[in-house]
Amino acid sequence: MDLGKIKHSHLLIRGLNLHIAQIGTGELGTVVFLHGFPEIWYTWRHQMLAVADAGFRAIAPDFRGYGLSDQPPEPEKGSFDDLVDDLLGILDSLGAPKAFLVGKDFGAFPAYDFAVKHPDRVQGVVNLGVPYSPMGYNLESLPEGFYIHRWRESGRAEADFGRISAKTVVRNVYILFSKSEIPIAAEGQEIMDLADPSAPLPPWFTEEDLEVYGGLYEKSGFRFPLQIPYRTLLERLPAVDPMICRPTLLIMGEKDYVIKFPGMEEYVRSDLPKSFVADLEIKFLPEGSHFVHEQHPAEVNALLLGFLERHT
Repeated sequence: MDLGKIKHSHLLIRGLNLHIAQIGTGELGTVVFLHGFPEIWYTWRHQMLAVADAGFRAIAPDFRGYGLSDQPPEPEKGSFDDLVDDLLGILDSLGAPKAFLVGKDFGAFPAYDFAVKHPDRVQGVVNLGVPYSPMGYNLESLPEGFYIHRWRESGRAEADFGRISAKTVVRNVYILFSKSEIPIAAEGQEIMDLADPSAPLPPWFTEEDLEVYGGLYEKSGFRFPLQIPYRTLLERLPAVDPMICRPTLLIMGEKDYVIKFPGMEEYVRSDLPKSFVADLEIKFLPEGSHFVHEQHPAEVNALLLGFLERHT
């Protein structure tokens, strides 16, 4: 995999220098990849090369406050609207009138929100692991030790993460989140305590990959990544008209712990998601984990390229 072909630059967007990775000539269009946590642009390396080889321009930003992008001056005031507005600025700056949006984990939210707010700029949406639900998700019924509850609590994750290096935080999250169990700590236990220090990395995630992530989180820290997504997740307000009118593909790994959130699997397998997305395909990957695009890149790339071909 020749990542040397990927070009890196910074764009001045809304007062911040945002890091952009891109590759491809784009004769067939533009595909923008939106990362989750604990990720940065690099999480999309397999998909970027595949869509570029197919004739698209692949663009993967580091969100504000992540990786090589600038930190906002007041991280605790950040919201998901900032990510949507940044994405509009990126498309304008790069002269892309329309784009396909590909997100995973919390990166699915700005993809969905952008498609609602700026449908004229979207050719299609592909999201991994997170279905569109304007009503939100039933997380409050999960125990106090649920990782999102813990990380929403001011200062708690900072203290937990501060005991170890940024690289070890990423290592632990990849080990924990690649399992099919929801990460829930017991009373008196922190989320990082759930990870066995002797446990190996997933076989599809190398020490070299970990070095890339670890180095970039050493630079950025976790202040803004804890704000977005975790401390603003429940503050997202539904749009007045929440319908998504662009073609959408949802890829769900059946061994992704997210599918075990209360009511999640029932919702995804029902007809309800199609009440909010006019043209929706849902594909299930039986062995897919939370990081299915890194775990099974060939399968995800085939689904992604098929979608792009049908809607270009």
